[in-house]
Amino acid sequence: MSTTLQDLSRLKPSGGKRSSKREQIVNVFLRQEGHLSADDLVDLIRQEDHRISRATVYRTLQWMVEAGIARKVDFGEGRFRFEHSYRQPRHYHLICKTCHRSFEFLSSDIEALVEEVAAARNFSPSQSVVQIYGVCEECRTGRSSAPPDGHSDLLFARDALRIAIATERSGLEFYTRAARTTRDARGRKVFQDLAREEQEHLTKLEARYRDLLRRDPQLESRPTFLFFKGAAHGLFAEGAERLLRGVDDQQALLIGIRCERGSHRFFKKYGERFEDSEGKQIFLEFADEERSHLDLLVREYRALVKRQGRPRRALRQGSGAVRAGAR
Repeated sequence: MSTTLQDLSRLKPSGGKRSSKREQIVNVFLRQEGHLSADDLVDLIRQEDHRISRATVYRTLQWMVEAGIARKVDFGEGRFRFEHSYRQPRHYHLICKTCHRSFEFLSSDIEALVEEVAAARNFSPSQSVVQIYGVCEECRTGRSSAPPDGHSDLLFARDALRIAIATERSGLEFYTRAARTTRDARGRKVFQDLAREEQEHLTKLEARYRDLLRRDPQLESRPTFLFFKGAAHGLFAEGAERLLRGVDDQQALLIGIRCERGSHRFFKKYGERFEDSEGKQIFLEFADEERSHLDLLVREYRALVKRQGRPRRALRQGSGAVRAGAR
């Protein structure tokens, strides 16, 4: 069950008591978007209750950081700002040294590098902060090429849908090609059925994307938030190209297994890392779909091997990958 705003506001420090003032401060903070300084929050609180002291707001902010409700960020202004973690994926910032505005993004490449470095040092990271300082386009050229970032939850959902749509399109192309090249009648029907499923799901995703754009008319033109280089053109694109080089029926199924397994792992891995949001839901829904396709292909591969009476071909990563896909 996802955490609600009310649940968060009622949290209390270890060994401490619940405070109505703290609940009020947390509620006001969580209703805000963007990055607030402590003084910004004090001003907002005093609009509702002038009796709450500045010191109480400061203590509550520090408690929210320690509780994981808020993140502390430094934009080079000589003071810290705070952003809430509720319904927000972990992300990084581009910071303009001229106007001090920040621009958010998330990158799988940075995530992977952090993991690689931490694993090499046998280090267990709890959080990572990446802040890139420079000059934004507006300050550099005097013109703005895009509207402000807007609500990051909608940006996250938009980019998650873009990645899912790209993957679905590449999957549709893969299964359509596989159906044309497969000689085995049963295998060909499996690929045809999967192509039909991909087309149906693609239509639904595109409708969902259009609905998202109706919620924010400027959403389409806002800067990219999610950077996933490997998924930008669809996770099945390489597999579809491999089919053009000539494969037999077993190989076609194995390529499909490899693509579905990679897609499932990708969407599940990042979906589980994101905090509760519409983008997280999109990723996890897609992971479930890819898992069901993976299981189907593994079963069909085994059935084909049995019908043909030929030795199984091993995946590049070893035949154990097929067994793992069926678990």
